[in-house]
Amino acid sequence: MPKIILAPDSFKGTLTARQVCDILSDAVLRRWHEAEVCVIPMADGGEGMTDAYLRIFGGKAVFKRVCGPNGIPTDAEYAILPDGTAVLEMAAAAGLPLASQPRDILHATTYGVGEMLLDAAAHGAKNILLGLGGSATNDGGIGMASALGFTFTDRMGQKVSPYAEHLGEIACIRPPLSLPELSLKVACDVSSPLTGDLGASRVFAPQKGADEEMVERLENAMVSYAAVLRSFSGWDVGAVPGAGAAGGLGAAAVAYLGGRIYPGAELLLEQAGFDDALSDADLVITGEGKMDGQSLLGKVPYTVAKHCKAAGVPCVALCGALGEGWERMKPHGLTTAFAASDGTKPLDELKKTAADDLKTAADDMLSQFPLQS
Repeated sequence: MPKIILAPDSFKGTLTARQVCDILSDAVLRRWHEAEVCVIPMADGGEGMTDAYLRIFGGKAVFKRVCGPNGIPTDAEYAILPDGTAVLEMAAAAGLPLASQPRDILHATTYGVGEMLLDAAAHGAKNILLGLGGSATNDGGIGMASALGFTFTDRMGQKVSPYAEHLGEIACIRPPLSLPELSLKVACDVSSPLTGDLGASRVFAPQKGADEEMVERLENAMVSYAAVLRSFSGWDVGAVPGAGAAGGLGAAAVAYLGGRIYPGAELLLEQAGFDDALSDADLVITGEGKMDGQSLLGKVPYTVAKHCKAAGVPCVALCGALGEGWERMKPHGLTTAFAASDGTKPLDELKKTAADDLKTAADDMLSQFPLQS
């Protein structure tokens, strides 16, 4: 009886990791009726992290009405696990899909993330896991900090509004009289610093609606803000790998709340006991919406494949599409990869066909593996 582990990420915009797992599980059992299927829906800190932790560990979903990225109220979901840990996705309050059109990155705010943190503390959570990914923001986390009671002033002592437009005006950060006692872990899938060519503004702001001129304006403001953060915290938090995640929210989590940043996929695999499950596995199936050369930067398929290589277990990826450079995954433990589509369909059409496309591709893929039933 073969043992198959399913550890895919979500197919962003079309299928959640849980839906992908359900489709793959059905396909495995159609081919090997008595197979042992171990399901670990994955997330690297972005979309689907809350759902993944609830699926693996149990607990309850909590909904909080918060300020969305453009000031429009939204119902943000987070999880309280059985051990009391709260799992939050910043994207639930400040994600790109919540941003209005046209996108206004200068005023997109993380304020709702701070509201989620306060609500989790009000529910008794002491340990917080905050996922960074899929953000609409580039505010350096000052929106979140403002919700927690931090205030910002300029060189004249005048209050500065907590928006990216005013980041460069900040000269002083004043903490609140009290903060909830929280132990914060931050999960993300990038190692970007706060500033520079690999930082928050130059790499990610164009994806959020910033043109070239605005990118440089945001970068200059972030450089100024990074200096103020150094003065406030006593060390260079902007240089921490992952500080630039979610428009600088990584740096804010470290500076304002003493958070520690971890690779999101590694953190979930560790907590799910993935290496133990690998000890007697015959095959691991992972995947993501589109796998390409950037997947080597700590994305779910790369992280899963790396563990499989160490354990000597075959690992295949079934993805929505395959892009340039995906073959570079092979030396890191990926046996091969398959795609459910050729990557040319518009997103609106993909949403309609994604489940059927994946089902067909899963059957085709599994027919090529001669495991014993």
